[in-house]
Amino acid sequence: MKDGGPAFPAVVPGFDNEPVGVRGMSLRDYFAAAAMQGTGLGATGMDQSTIAELCYELADAMLHERAKRPPWEK
Repeated sequence: MKDGGPAFPAVVPGFDNEPVGVRGMSLRDYFAAAAMQGTGLGATGMDQSTIAELCYELADAMLHERAKRPPWEK
């Protein structure tokens, strides 16, 4: 499964201040977290694993739509 790459990549100082790349969370995880916040499903009493599954389905749909666009529109 493609995860969309890093959502918030960064370069931070590591040992002896040498730059180290930090991948951070995946774009898929970021989209799922955003979907979880926006759905309001937590108030429905729905099982937590079902809510998480639905949020990742939304994230996958977002990544699918994003892949249709040219790179300069991403």
